[in-house]
Amino acid sequence: QVQLVESGGGLVQAGGSLRLSCAASGRTFSSYSMGWFRQAPGKEREWIAAIRWIGGITYYADSVKGRFTISRDNAKNTVDLQMNSLKPEDTAVYYCAAVIRNRDNSWSALGSWGQGTQVTVSS
Repeated sequence: QVQLVESGGGLVQAGGSLRLSCAASGRTFSSYSMGWFRQAPGKEREWIAAIRWIGGITYYADSVKGRFTISRDNAKNTVDLQMNSLKPEDTAVYYCAAVIRNRDNSWSALGSWGQGTQVTVSS
């Protein structure tokens, strides 16, 4: 089981950048692929990025591709999300999670969620 704590959110103007971090506890962190999700007000939680537990292969939703970068440090048990060129539509609560890739190439979270971190992008 992996416990997760997200941080780094805040208020930023459109076009700005933020770096989110997720600290994971649990000795099996490096065995999981990790991902980031977000949930905007009134919308369902959506997957936006994932990184394989071995090899560091990354995957992105079309909505963030080219603007966001996911990375991980297995020695530190952290997974980060660098967000550039932020848009007002990126406003959401952001969550990290251990993830698994489904047969249809979608991503699903495993285990429990952290508390999330709020990102607000002003226009």
